[in-house]
Amino acid sequence: MIDVRPLTAYGMTLAGASFWGVTGLFVQQLYTFGFTPVEVVTIRMTLSAVIMFMFVGALKPYLLKIHGRDLIHFIGLGVVSIAFFNWCYFTVMEQSSLSVAVILLYTSPVFVALLSRIFFKEALTPNKIMAIFSTLLGCALVAGLLPGGSMTITAQVLMFGLASGFFCALYSVIGKFVSRKYNSITITSYSMLCGSVFLLPVSGIERNLEPFTEPAVWLYAVGSVLISTILAYVLYTAGLKYIEASHAAILSTVEPIVAILVGVTIFSDYLSVWQIAGIFFIFSSVLLSIFSRKRKFTPTQEKENGTKLSHLSK
Repeated sequence: MIDVRPLTAYGMTLAGASFWGVTGLFVQQLYTFGFTPVEVVTIRMTLSAVIMFMFVGALKPYLLKIHGRDLIHFIGLGVVSIAFFNWCYFTVMEQSSLSVAVILLYTSPVFVALLSRIFFKEALTPNKIMAIFSTLLGCALVAGLLPGGSMTITAQVLMFGLASGFFCALYSVIGKFVSRKYNSITITSYSMLCGSVFLLPVSGIERNLEPFTEPAVWLYAVGSVLISTILAYVLYTAGLKYIEASHAAILSTVEPIVAILVGVTIFSDYLSVWQIAGIFFIFSSVLLSIFSRKRKFTPTQEKENGTKLSHLSK
């Protein structure tokens, strides 16, 4: 097995989260062609599944071999986590704003820390608690909810926003089980397949095929799939194999930083002093997450831990 150093694993996780940060760039463009949030999720997951199975099947078919008993994990990742998370996230983005969607999404580290404590017995160390607090504070500042708190959030937006955070958290938790047994490409391929099989019959996208005659739709759809879906999930899942699930979730909060930078550089968004302070707090949470490690994670240690955790997945 390839030896992946802990800092390399953190780097892969950060890179994957960074690619998630450009999701809004593609999604907002697809909305202009009349697609609904659930249709956009269906497009992303279906194209992802087709592209991954086509290329992986041609280049490394052995990566597509799985045990039937593990299918439930891929259904959990693809349907319960990725599909539901994206649907809730895009719904908040459509009904409210990107800022509100981001702040509610990044309640996910709280959910992950609690779930990881239950399923993986991961300790809630002082550094980890500080990192979670710094994450929430930073996202609130970036979104503009602090210091004034002038934004109004409806009950429906709040419900969908918190749900997006919870379903996003489930990816780190469920992914931790299968990341010990399968390559990140295998996990991403089957997760996308399961999600697309669930979404295709329920999304109603077959009634809105006219926009696909526009070349720009394919440009944004394929860009969303290759950059902010396939590459993002493959890198994030690869890093997740070597670090704690709660650490990975906290590291993923670089996504709003990337989203803000995209807005500033591409859409000429104004960045306030409070937003800059928020970015500082988010970066602080990343550093706290990295330096709260008490020991290095190696493939050998992961294998030993995986034996213990395999009982939880049965």
